[in-house]
Amino acid sequence: MSNDAGMYDDALVTFFAEARDMLVQIEDTLLALENDPLDRENINALFRAAHTIKGSAGLFGLDRVVAFTHQVESVLDKVRNGELTIDLTMSDVLLKSSDVITALLEEAERKTQDPAEIALLDANANLVLAKLSQYLGRSVDAAVSMKAGPAAEEPESGAKAGIWHISLRFGENTFRNGFDPLSVINYLRTLGEIKTIVTVDQYLPKIDELDPESCYLGFEIRLNTASAKAEIEGAFEFLRDDCTLHILPPNRRASDFIALLRELPDEARLGDLLVDCGAITRAALDAALQQQQGGERQDGERRGAKAIGQILVDQKHVQPEVLDAALVKQGRRDPKIEDSRFVRVPADKLDDLINLVGELVICGASANLMATTLRNQQMIETTQQMSGLVEEIRNGTLALRMVQIGETFARFRRVVRDTAAELGKEIHLEIEGSETELDKSVVEKIGDPLMHLVRNAMDHGIETPQVRVEQGKPPYGSLRLSAHHDSGHIVIQVDDDGKGLDGEKILAKARERGLVAPNQVLSDNDKMNLIFEPGFSTAEAITNLSGRGVGMDVVKKNIEALRGSVVLRSEVGQGTTIEIRLPLTLAIIDGFLVKVGRNSYVIPLHSVIECINPETKQLQATANSNSWSGVLDLRGEVLPYVDLRKVFEVTEPSPPRRSVVVVKNGETTAGLVVDQLLGEYQTVIKPLGKLFRQLRGISGSTVLGSGEVALILDVAAMTRMASERNEREAMEQAMAAQYS
Repeated sequence: MSNDAGMYDDALVTFFAEARDMLVQIEDTLLALENDPLDRENINALFRAAHTIKGSAGLFGLDRVVAFTHQVESVLDKVRNGELTIDLTMSDVLLKSSDVITALLEEAERKTQDPAEIALLDANANLVLAKLSQYLGRSVDAAVSMKAGPAAEEPESGAKAGIWHISLRFGENTFRNGFDPLSVINYLRTLGEIKTIVTVDQYLPKIDELDPESCYLGFEIRLNTASAKAEIEGAFEFLRDDCTLHILPPNRRASDFIALLRELPDEARLGDLLVDCGAITRAALDAALQQQQGGERQDGERRGAKAIGQILVDQKHVQPEVLDAALVKQGRRDPKIEDSRFVRVPADKLDDLINLVGELVICGASANLMATTLRNQQMIETTQQMSGLVEEIRNGTLALRMVQIGETFARFRRVVRDTAAELGKEIHLEIEGSETELDKSVVEKIGDPLMHLVRNAMDHGIETPQVRVEQGKPPYGSLRLSAHHDSGHIVIQVDDDGKGLDGEKILAKARERGLVAPNQVLSDNDKMNLIFEPGFSTAEAITNLSGRGVGMDVVKKNIEALRGSVVLRSEVGQGTTIEIRLPLTLAIIDGFLVKVGRNSYVIPLHSVIECINPETKQLQATANSNSWSGVLDLRGEVLPYVDLRKVFEVTEPSPPRRSVVVVKNGETTAGLVVDQLLGEYQTVIKPLGKLFRQLRGISGSTVLGSGEVALILDVAAMTRMASERNEREAMEQAMAAQYS
């Protein structure tokens, strides 16, 4: 019994995860239909998603989810049948319905018992149900519909006595899961009279390849009944995941057959396709074949297929558009391609795997060091081979954690739609680089900062349509989310074509709030960066979206907590660009190991451009004894650098010859002066303790093969330190010269 309970709980967890995925699909599909409301593929996908959520929820006894989703499904069924068209008003109602289903699922998942919380959810659901009732042509008793299942609904149109067509294909594991196809047939007989039933055996293998535990059956059934579609579907409630089911009502139209044709498996013969989708009967096909054989035979399989189709059209057994769809389906038949298979794995198991691979990397480095120390050539070759395999395992494991950022970007379609309506603005969202991949842990943590940046751009950046037209701009504003890879980082940009940021106004506001001294002089870049100061806001009034001075500073802190950086560029009247640069992964990186004094440091390899060995005199000539920064001449270009010995206050004597590691972060290039270059090193990132998290210039630590702890340098912070230090020293020298 305990095993059954455990399996039920596991299945329930999987259902909630899959239902959330389908709700995201519903939202994306609705937004796509706002641009093309007649897209049959999207309409069918929308209905299937709602239908699947309802059916699966019924298996777990989630009656409230089933009852509400059934009303949504009824509206979508009318859309699918061409009785309704999705416009902006209906889309808004359906999006709110998706929100209610999400809340009902969360209620079921958390097993909410709070009466006040349940009452609030019911009130929201009832408001949406009232709007859905307008499309159903009848009132929906909210209190009843939230408790009763689909059987409480009135029979749908077309539920009068008539012949329904049921196209059924059982899954291979039907028998293994304890289901008997004959019991389904027997149940259908209780609903009415089965006029015809045709067994589809095209998937039946040869006798020596047949597995007695596998099901290869399919049926085409014509059922004469006055039952509603929901009752017919009830016969397959427990087979929902083990069969492919299509039910066509008595008043079916050509579009129903065409939709079914698209979803049916490929058939070699045109007549079989038309029979399988219910467009014609087997008797009608046999009669047409006899007529064809009695006439003149035509050469060529394709011409013969057209001939039989033309006969069926002439006899008014099938509509011409249905025949065209069947011919297209038959014409694009390709060799069967193996379907992609996906396995849903809990995120914590992937985290554990990453940690184990990290420890394996450290052990491999230790073994390699031992082999080198012992000077055992055979052991060195073995450890080198092992290091290569470990690197492949590392890359493969990290690839499991990589997800496309497009899923995160897609969430903002709904945000932009609703927020633009709230602000009275017209905003078009453009998405680029949605296929760009990065670590799942980074994706999860970047959502909130991106949300604030997008809302900020819509509220502060993009003007109202009237203002934009007065300024010679189109009435609608453009907001663009883009992503691309750059030197081991992912770069995310949020662009808008709004009014931009005025550095002087920002500076005046900052002085008003006491964030900048009255006589303090700031560069244009520093003025822009004032918006990241805690408590700073340019909003004239507090709204639901912004104006409270909480946000941009939190955005910057959250991004820096991910070892990332944020850069702002803006032009008055043209718009603003905010660029976020993040590491691809937070777990394992390729590093470049260096020595400064007795300690080892790791520089992320993707940031390293080259290593140079300048003359010692050149280093001494460009930096005084008190400064730890300076500049070098790198092939005619000025290269600012920082001396890590002075940064970390190393007291040991300096070696006679030192090296400079040239690193790049975005558009900024700088040099790091080190004592010794040790080469590439696979680095397992270990987070710093709470006491050291605020250290500037250090992003983490790692354990070397010798057991020594090495600090990982934050290249972005180091390059900024070099630039800021040089600017400050130049300003001090200028002031000293002025007063001397």
